[in-house]
Amino acid sequence: MLGWALAFFIFAIIAAALGFGGLAGASAGIAQILFFVFLALLVLTFVVRAVQGKNVV
Repeated sequence: MLGWALAFFIFAIIAAALGFGGLAGASAGIAQILFFVFLALLVLTFVVRAVQGKNVV
């Protein structure tokens, strides 16, 4: 998921450089949403593993 967020971010930068403002804004928004979903799932995974007693790292 982090890879998808990075891909949309790079696509947004390229679109902005070429002058496609609307497309760049949409891609940046998607990248931001994917990044925060990734962070939420990461924290959730750490909490679940800690509760189960497994090693986090």
